[in-house]
Amino acid sequence: MKSFKLTKNQAELLAKKYPTPLAIISTDKIEENYRFLQKNMPRVRVFYAMKANPSPIIINKMMELGASFDVASGGEINTLTQMGVSGDKMIYANPIKTVQGLKTAAECNVDKFTYDTEQEIARMAQYNPGAKVLLRLRIKNAKALVNLNEKFGAGPDEAISLLQKAKEQGLNPIGLAIHVGSQTLSTEPYHEAFAMCRTIIDEAKKQGLDLKVLDIGGGLPVPAPDTCVNLEAMVKDINESLEKTFPDIEIWSEPGRYICGTAMNAVMRVIGKQARDGQMCYYLDDGVYGIFTGVFYDHWEYELNTYKAGKMLPSTFFGPTCDSLDVISKSYLSPDLDMDDIVVACDCGAYTTAASTDFNGFEKAKILHWEAEKAQLVKVLAEKDNCEQAI
Repeated sequence: MKSFKLTKNQAELLAKKYPTPLAIISTDKIEENYRFLQKNMPRVRVFYAMKANPSPIIINKMMELGASFDVASGGEINTLTQMGVSGDKMIYANPIKTVQGLKTAAECNVDKFTYDTEQEIARMAQYNPGAKVLLRLRIKNAKALVNLNEKFGAGPDEAISLLQKAKEQGLNPIGLAIHVGSQTLSTEPYHEAFAMCRTIIDEAKKQGLDLKVLDIGGGLPVPAPDTCVNLEAMVKDINESLEKTFPDIEIWSEPGRYICGTAMNAVMRVIGKQARDGQMCYYLDDGVYGIFTGVFYDHWEYELNTYKAGKMLPSTFFGPTCDSLDVISKSYLSPDLDMDDIVVACDCGAYTTAASTDFNGFEKAKILHWEAEKAQLVKVLAEKDNCEQAI
């Protein structure tokens, strides 16, 4: 799986044109990731999990590609509605929803929901009568980067009862939903979950419940330091298991990190440097309160590119705020950097700008559309080459 990566020239030209920090999104990479899923999992209906990165640049591209959307709140529903996404192309996939969120869903004609408790059945029946609902199941995957099953999912022993109660209260139980956990590197949790779901679907049929949909959630991994995964082989294995286990079931998926993670670069400058406790420390103009929120909230380590040669020494990279917790990376191997040098982080499209803040009064990174900027940069580089040749 290749990532979108700016060259040194491209990063420097962008940093000359705009004040750093910058977040640059490639919609060509978004489309490539989406097409890959279409090719390798052709039966799957994709609901982009917009919480991973709700940038209008990405949303508009996913709309153009014909994708549907996974939403987690009334706010996300409103955002998509204002952008022209109809309610039938959304699934409210937060098992525990606010009353206002349910009301917004009704107003915007969102008719697909997930749930995992009896209390949620009653609330959906009150505010969204007749809605299509999928029961979210709990599965075991302690190796996931973010184990969502610690928070959501009904036990398999509760499944039939919760499906029946949804039907009794006027809802339309159409299927099951799972999530193996974020950045899952093995297909084993999928196989175990599929076997459990097949058993429940078959038992439900005996009880008069005709389940027609399986939502396999997200979890597909993206490149990360010290991580090696053959995504093509992984997706092929998952798809073969789906074909074998669920030939009669419609398959949905909610990729977030996979769609946007490899499609964004962050461009920063060195704004300070000093030696502390025998190690060089560099201060960048963005940090954990900005693009690098994933250090805390997403358990993520970021690859930092300096485009410089030289002896690689353990270094610490700080963000710009006054908080001592604003540490992007410690003991990161880096050549010696100078003030105003450019540092670029790739594979930072997921769970970064989505959660960034303006803490300490620092402005959030300016978000740019790479394909819109590229044509202008090509022109600038061409003019530079012609000028150098003339000289």
